Amino acid sequence: MLRAIRIRIGLLFLFLLPSALAQKTYTWQELRERFESSNPTLQAAQENVTETRAMEITAYLRPNPDATFGIDQLEPFVPNPYRPFSQALPSASISYLHERRHKRELRLEAAKQGTAIAESQLQDQRRTLLFSLRNAYVQLLQAKAVYAQAKDNIEQYDKVIDVNRERKKAGDIAQVDLDRIELMRVQFESDLQTAEVNLRTAKINVLTLLNDRTPINQFDATGPFDFSDSIEPLDDLRRQALEARPDLKAAVETVEQARSNYRLAVANGSTDPTFGFDIARNPPSLSQYIGFNVSIPLRIFDRNQGEKARTAVDIRRNQKLLEANQAQVFSDVDSAYAMVNSTVALLKPYKDHYLAQSTRVRDTINFSYQHGAASLLDFLQAQQDYRATQVTYLNLIGSYLTAASQLNMAVGREVIQ
Repeated sequence: MLRAIRIRIGLLFLFLLPSALAQKTYTWQELRERFESSNPTLQAAQENVTETRAMEITAYLRPNPDATFGIDQLEPFVPNPYRPFSQALPSASISYLHERRHKRELRLEAAKQGTAIAESQLQDQRRTLLFSLRNAYVQLLQAKAVYAQAKDNIEQYDKVIDVNRERKKAGDIAQVDLDRIELMRVQFESDLQTAEVNLRTAKINVLTLLNDRTPINQFDATGPFDFSDSIEPLDDLRRQALEARPDLKAAVETVEQARSNYRLAVANGSTDPTFGFDIARNPPSLSQYIGFNVSIPLRIFDRNQGEKARTAVDIRRNQKLLEANQAQVFSDVDSAYAMVNSTVALLKPYKDHYLAQSTRVRDTINFSYQHGAASLLDFLQAQQDYRATQVTYLNLIGSYLTAASQLNMAVGREVIQ
């Protein structure tokens, strides 16, 4: 009975093992969601926002009141050392510093603006990290396409070798021609091995960004590996970038924070009164009394004029940085837009003519060579041209998708899927 149970458990394990080790394929949206939830660099940046938000609590705290307790007129030596507290004067007082000119509110405003800047910087870091992930994803799709092409090329070429071996047996071609045809297979083998290494490397890069330890053979990604010649006008992309770029938003918020810091510096230059209340007992008559007092610093010298000047300069400096950031946004969008258009201009003739022509030339020369109407050199050159054309086309699509990722990052949102 126990043996039968063990056999059933073993059969169940063998049945479930393939599904447990099955390859998981992710789309770009799934990769993005996993990245945003698991990337340690992004998580650390999120903690920085939480830390900055905690500073708002400190900024809005009120001053604590001061309490003072004292006892005076002790007589431990004369005239009666046994009654040292007979003339004691106990007293207690409490004082509170009143902040004028809305200092607390201005500190809170500057702290909140600091939190907004940290959130914008987080979004900007997410933007750049997503660009890295998108590039790794594009490299994976490109490596898969090149690997599939290399595998198809070597399979097709093996069929050509088989045909020419039959021709050699029939005495239609010489041994040296067959040897040269078989030697060319080394290039196809090299292409296949290089494509396999590149595919594994691309998977490793994606898994590293995801902070994932999944074995390479159990991980894959899928998505369209093609190009589109429909691109939004440059002026629309510029406008979207000005609205969406988080680094530009952070620059605007930094200017606003600098203005708040200047207002706070002006407010800190004002004097803050300290209100006090005290109570004591008069020893001779044992009568109690209370008192009030106000302490006002004399503002003979403005000890905050340096901070006022510094914050005023800081406003001008951040305004210049904002202008430089705006210029950088336009530069990023224009450069990426030009790169996308340039790549599309190269891809169109390949898709419309060169791919079909290379296939047609290869098949025609192959047919002609098998029937003695073309030389071996023409045959080998046609095979080489076909390989180069196919690989160049795939590399151009990879360049287009990389340029599209660059344009998405420049705009700050996905304008090209």
